Amino acid sequence: MEEEKKFQELRVGEKIRQLREEKGLSLQDMANRTGYSSALLSQVENHFISPPLGGLIKIAKALEVKVGTFFGDEPRESYAIVRKDERKHISRFASKEGVSYGYSYESLGFDKKDRQMEPFLVTLEPATVKSEKLSSHDGEEFIFVLEGEMEAILGDHKDVLHPGDCIYYDSTIPHKVQCHRETPTKILAVLWTP
Repeated sequence: MEEEKKFQELRVGEKIRQLREEKGLSLQDMANRTGYSSALLSQVENHFISPPLGGLIKIAKALEVKVGTFFGDEPRESYAIVRKDERKHISRFASKEGVSYGYSYESLGFDKKDRQMEPFLVTLEPATVKSEKLSSHDGEEFIFVLEGEMEAILGDHKDVLHPGDCIYYDSTIPHKVQCHRETPTKILAVLWTP
């Protein structure tokens, strides 16, 4: 069995819908809180697309929960050990259309309670659909490039990072990270949200 197939595939959209309904919020309420359209939020809830990490942060803030809430059961310990075959895996794709938006990610700290940071192993892939839209949200991000080449866009600044390079920035700066060429790139990303 391939390593990737061992990962637990998460259905984040269902968790988002469940939390929204528990709080008595409509899709329009969520649209007002996140700045996303109700149509886009409906697509997320129905697994037509998976939101980028920045989108998950905005949705979590709108629902008044931590991002980690989307990744499974309630955290139980003051530490988390995540074995390589226990990672919780999410792909960002439009499943009905088979369109790739450019990455998949794995939660690395989902079992730790009261965490302030969210660590992810992210695979950036050449996107079928190119978007120049930048994201911004409260907090900070740290990214370390493990394999491949990553293009980082921070406002008007663009740069290419190689294996061993890292970047740390305020995520209130409009930003985007993506593959630099047509080769997949693997990064370690740690997000902090207040």
